[in-house]
Order: sequence, then structure tokens, then C-alpha cells
Amino acid sequence: MTNDAAARGRLIRAMAERLIAHAEELTALDQAIGDGDHGLNMKRGFETVLAQADTLAEQPLPEALSGIGKTLVMRVGGASGPLYGTLFLTLGKTLPAEPSAADWPSALDAAVAAVKARGKSDAGQKTMLDVLVPVLEDLKRGGDGLPGRLATVAHAAAEATVPMRAVRGRASFLGERSVGHMDPGARSSALLVDAVVAWLEEKA
Repeated sequence: MTNDAAARGRLIRAMAERLIAHAEELTALDQAIGDGDHGLNMKRGFETVLAQADTLAEQPLPEALSGIGKTLVMRVGGASGPLYGTLFLTLGKTLPAEPSAADWPSALDAAVAAVKARGKSDAGQKTMLDVLVPVLEDLKRGGDGLPGRLATVAHAAAEATVPMRAVRGRASFLGERSVGHMDPGARSSALLVDAVVAWLEEKA
């Protein structure tokens, strides 16, 4: 499905439009425990991705993903740009030109490892990794109903950050006051997963 330009274009637009549509929600989440700019930063980055969608879609998937990563590094401020940029850049570097379903778990594994290294963090610390790690684990398990399952896992994982105490990023400065709020990075990661799943289900 990712081997034709039209499908790649729909995937790129699905991810960008989902993040842009939820910019205000992400801003509100970040106002509670961060700098308050996560939604604005992600919107700016993905608006640029959306503007480049046709050009990106004409490239093989690895190059398209790398292009998204480079754009996010350049256009998204704060920690999110380097972290999301690293995620997409590593996916682009790891995937073959015509990936099969079997290629995705290892590619996401490498991408998650790169995000961990870049952010010096891991699951359980109230970050985007609290969504990416369980999604990766479920992707590795595979089986029937996988796309819908991944969306469910992603949203539940984002909700599970609410009672966590942040130990990384700006939110960590709040200590116990970070408890009771969803991590904005976890929420934006869940939105990306949801967009990919919606695209897959549309193609099914």
C-alpha cells in the first residue's frame, strides 16, 4: 500500500491533518505541565509537511519519511522537533524501499531506540515513549485485528500517563504537580498512530 504515490500522499496528509486538527488540545495539555507550545509547534511542523505532501509522496517511502523527519527537526521547536524528527528519520533509514508488513516491527524498534537515546528517556517517565513502546510491543505480537488494536493501545497508553510523575523534560520541574495531567507528547504520538490506523482501515 505504501508503494504507490497516491497512497503515500494520503498517509502523509492523514498524519499531518490529524496533528493540525488537534493543535489546540495539545496546547492546552502542554500549558498544564510544559511551556504551552507543543500544539503550536506541532501544527507549524505538520503544516509544512502538508504543504510538501505531493513532493514527498513522489519519493520512495524511506525518502518520504526522512523528508518528514528533516522538516520536523527544522520547523518544530523545543524538544519535540528533534524527537519526532529522529523517529521519522530512523524509520526512513531502516525501512527498505518497498517494505512488507514484516519490516515494520524492526523499523519501529530502531526508531523507538533512537528516540530513547536522543531524549535520554524510557517508558514510564511521562513522555511520548509511553505510547510508542506499548504500540511497538503490540506491533511485534501481530495477529488478527492489529490496526484497530494499535489505536486502542495508543490511546490507553496516553491516558495512562495522567497519574505518572514526570521525570524528563519541562514537566519534570513540576515534580508531583505533573501528576494528574496527560503528557502532550504521549497524546500527539497517539494521534499519529490513530491517523495511520485510519489510513490502513480505509485501504482495507
